[in-house]
Amino acid sequence: MIFVKEKDKREQAIERASELEERIKPYLDAKDKITTGFDLQERSQKMKAKILEYFNATEEQWNDWHWQIKNRIGDVDKLVKFVEIDDEQKQVIKQIEKDYRWSISPYYLSILDPNDPACPIWMQAIPSAHELNDPYGKEDPMAEEYTSPAPRITRRYPDRLIINVTNQCAMFCRHCQRRRNIGETDAPAPQSDIQAAIDYIRANPEIRDVLITGGDPLTLSDENLEWIISEIRSIPTVEIIRLGSRTLVTCPQRVTQELCDMLEKYHPIYINTHFNHPKEVTPEALKATRRLAKAGIPLGNQAVLLKGINNDPHVMKKLNHELLKIHVKPYYIFHAKSVKGTTHFVTRVEDGLDIMEQLRGYTSGLAIPWYIINAPEGHGKTPIIPQYLIQHGKDHVLIRNWEGKTYKYPNGYPDKQDS
Repeated sequence: MIFVKEKDKREQAIERASELEERIKPYLDAKDKITTGFDLQERSQKMKAKILEYFNATEEQWNDWHWQIKNRIGDVDKLVKFVEIDDEQKQVIKQIEKDYRWSISPYYLSILDPNDPACPIWMQAIPSAHELNDPYGKEDPMAEEYTSPAPRITRRYPDRLIINVTNQCAMFCRHCQRRRNIGETDAPAPQSDIQAAIDYIRANPEIRDVLITGGDPLTLSDENLEWIISEIRSIPTVEIIRLGSRTLVTCPQRVTQELCDMLEKYHPIYINTHFNHPKEVTPEALKATRRLAKAGIPLGNQAVLLKGINNDPHVMKKLNHELLKIHVKPYYIFHAKSVKGTTHFVTRVEDGLDIMEQLRGYTSGLAIPWYIINAPEGHGKTPIIPQYLIQHGKDHVLIRNWEGKTYKYPNGYPDKQDS
């Protein structure tokens, strides 16, 4: 009799396993068609060789982040030597650059499909006509200038703040939320401004978490960055320091052993980066993330949900899986902000909810970030999640699981003396 019961359990388990296999089948059918940077190495190496030949540069120079920054492509006449752009598109780019700066690191250019304007790398790097006609966007939808109690500070929350240390980036992304600050030249913040920001942090002991951002703080020299970090670390009430950097994606050569050795002196330090598509996950990115992980620096990813790039549940799941393989924890999916010249990237909220529905339960919790909408005018991050609590009563709640099935669940139990 016991044998029959055990067999019945196993049969039920096998039947359930078959159901689960059916649920994951659509993703399995799709994922191999979603290419990563590892899959595209042959093409990337050809483009790299072409770029090196143009600049008459060596492999050693290619691996030097200073060379990468110095030789960013920000001129359309230079760009056409590597990418298929017609005369009409050239004129569009020249018109856009009157208002919005653009620039691409040689490395990021090497992972771009030069013949496909729908390539997710192309779309993030090369200006498009959509930027010229944007009746919806605002220059500063987050009202950052109204939440700046001291130079270079943005403060929206009780115990943490942002310190903006430069306007420079390895690449100026087309969806950038701070494009109004980019200007025409690279400009690290004046030391007097940084000192005033640090003095503000020191004078406000409730600040326990400081995010150093920009621009991209990793475009600063090691010496300049260390001065900022060491000054912040000297404040007893600051518990953690975070760096927000996209160089891991756009210029992974920046992550040198010397940088890691310096950062390691100021733990706990966290880095949040910004991968948006599996094609950005490359051997070079792995080398950078592995180096940081060995230095004991936790890495998180803050993707932006971008129309035509990653607003697809399978693409986002593949991205999150690939990130975990290179030591990066998916942290946030940000709904794109309505910044002037970028609203062609803004999706419907349903796209984000659909992604979250197809992550929860379908993959491990490590691969599930928070989907976040920033409330207008700097009123804070708002998590957007599917509705799993259906009813809320005194004695019971009604919950919905990841498969859409509903269950009655006790809302606590009365104390024994009350029963």
